[in-house]
Amino acid sequence: MYLIDTDILIYSLKGNENVIKNFRSHADSPKAISVISYGEMVFGAKKSQRVHENLAKVYRLREIFPILEVTTAIMDSFGELKAELQQNGVTVDDFDLLIGSTALSLGYTVVTNNARHFSKIPGLKVENWSI
Repeated sequence: MYLIDTDILIYSLKGNENVIKNFRSHADSPKAISVISYGEMVFGAKKSQRVHENLAKVYRLREIFPILEVTTAIMDSFGELKAELQQNGVTVDDFDLLIGSTALSLGYTVVTNNARHFSKIPGLKVENWSI
């Protein structure tokens, strides 16, 4: 089961060959999007030159992939991880940490091109489909 990060969604919409190849090779695997990534996609579409066209693409993603909401259990994981990382002098962007907490809570692997940030989260499985 895969949780697709914002950058991979953008690469897929732009036709990145490696990302498309990986989506095809994992066609039978369950995939979802965090509500955080969904919000980032809406933001990107709203600030773009082609707002209506890009929003239509974002709304299509919503039809293709389940959108995972942030739950209390995910927030518990987030709080624990953030405290642990901070105690160890490690910082991870809150949105990335929420996406990682979602994946950890549900047993998903995060698919991202931002493996460097996500690899700081203990126990998180990460794959990069853009290479």
